[in-house]
Amino acid sequence: MSVAFTKEDSAETAAETMLPEKPIPAGPNLVTTNGLALLERQLAEATTAYEAALAVEDINERRRQAANPYRDLRYLNERLRTAQLVPAPSSNDIVAFGSRVTIERDDGRTQTFTIVGEDEADPKAGTLSFGSPLARALMGKAVGDVAVLGETEVEVVGIG
Repeated sequence: MSVAFTKEDSAETAAETMLPEKPIPAGPNLVTTNGLALLERQLAEATTAYEAALAVEDINERRRQAANPYRDLRYLNERLRTAQLVPAPSSNDIVAFGSRVTIERDDGRTQTFTIVGEDEADPKAGTLSFGSPLARALMGKAVGDVAVLGETEVEVVGIG
């Protein structure tokens, strides 16, 4: 095989492993104590994965294995640099960042969410981003208040 083909293959591999940046959410980077710990843990994991990738002998395989952790490192370092730790709410009178809120939907279903930062949000796990339409509609509401969300309404039935 010609050396020219090897260099071309390497150049193509390098171009293929240049991943686009992860989008940084607009607005403030509010985090809970748990959210900050999560970012730090993810940064440690990405660092470990990146260091392991750098130990790979084959340059092309090294580039492939390092691409995701390197992108994660850039993203996580920026998120940690801009993180604004918000203390837990001092009272349960109104819904605020960090509140655990229970709502009742029009169809009678009840759901409980904790309002957290963008990187910590996972609705299936019961955490909701403060920037989500539901969280924005709930902010400042008290138990018994109704929040309008598009065509539907939800009632705050508990704040913890």
